[in-house]
Amino acid sequence: MDCVLSYHMNPLTCGVAKFNLKLARELGVSMHQVLDPIVTTYRAPLLSMKMCEFDRADVGRLGELLDWVEWRECYSLFLHSWEDTEIEHRMVLEAVDVFCGNAELASQVSNLRQSNIHGLWCPGTLIDARRFDDAEISVFTFGMAHKIRSRYYDKLKNLLEDAGKSYCLYVSTALHENTSFDDDFSVGFEELSEVFDHDLRFLGYLLDDATYNYLLETDFFVAFFEQGVRANNTTVHAAMHCGAVVITNLDEYSPPEFQHMKNIIDITQCDEIPQDPDVLAEISANAIKLDEEAYGWSALVRNMRSEVGASEELSADDNDRDTVKAAELASETPGGVPGGPGLG
Repeated sequence: MDCVLSYHMNPLTCGVAKFNLKLARELGVSMHQVLDPIVTTYRAPLLSMKMCEFDRADVGRLGELLDWVEWRECYSLFLHSWEDTEIEHRMVLEAVDVFCGNAELASQVSNLRQSNIHGLWCPGTLIDARRFDDAEISVFTFGMAHKIRSRYYDKLKNLLEDAGKSYCLYVSTALHENTSFDDDFSVGFEELSEVFDHDLRFLGYLLDDATYNYLLETDFFVAFFEQGVRANNTTVHAAMHCGAVVITNLDEYSPPEFQHMKNIIDITQCDEIPQDPDVLAEISANAIKLDEEAYGWSALVRNMRSEVGASEELSADDNDRDTVKAAELASETPGGVPGGPGLG
């Protein structure tokens, strides 16, 4: 076997892709997408896949590939599931060796052939098995995957380096509807990985209780935006509510109460990471106070009710003025109705 061929390639979103990546590393060979043109340059690939993951059109493309590729009589197969499809029957019969991820799969394919069927298993696939270091400076970020903005992280990295202490960035993310890890998160995460290398930890999707604890336990929370933080950026408000020291980017449309080194840290104005415990405690306390007084739920509801009340009073005043104006016009018009016939 000189390479491993996989249908999906992202180990963050597909268990088979993660298995294939680990297997390729253990075999000392490369891993490629099974329909990538480069696969024709190999001599004896291992096709490791679940056919239930294939798009229908790609099933047809795989069949066409097996019709003419030079290694069509020299490939091996690793099955992770059995859908009893025509393409699976064909590959089981054609493959030099058929490796099955469990005994049930081996039993299912044994009706098609008797030789070179190997009932195996799939070991654990922890690729990044590292203990979290006790970094002296811990930085946490969470939010929607498609909103990851890596350009400010270069400056953050430099500031952390200049601090002269060990540090680690912990990243959690969720996915917005119509977005995916493949299209929206992976690029941003790869960019972050290039910046922070071994000082980056991806936490996956955290529920609120885990997020809350990270906000309490890490030294800083970071969130960077295309233009600047806005009043409706809920991640920043959540962090300030918890007393996290927030590092973000401000511009002219950011909340005017957000003030650098008072209740927030603006990366664009920052020359060094503050480390004085008293300074950090003051920023934290000011953030909590601002959230409670101006940007929390109570403040929002109170503001909405006052706005509605003002609108209702304004509407009533407008109605009164309209009534008076109509009466004045009626008094000046024959018959009592503007432009209308008399009633008597």
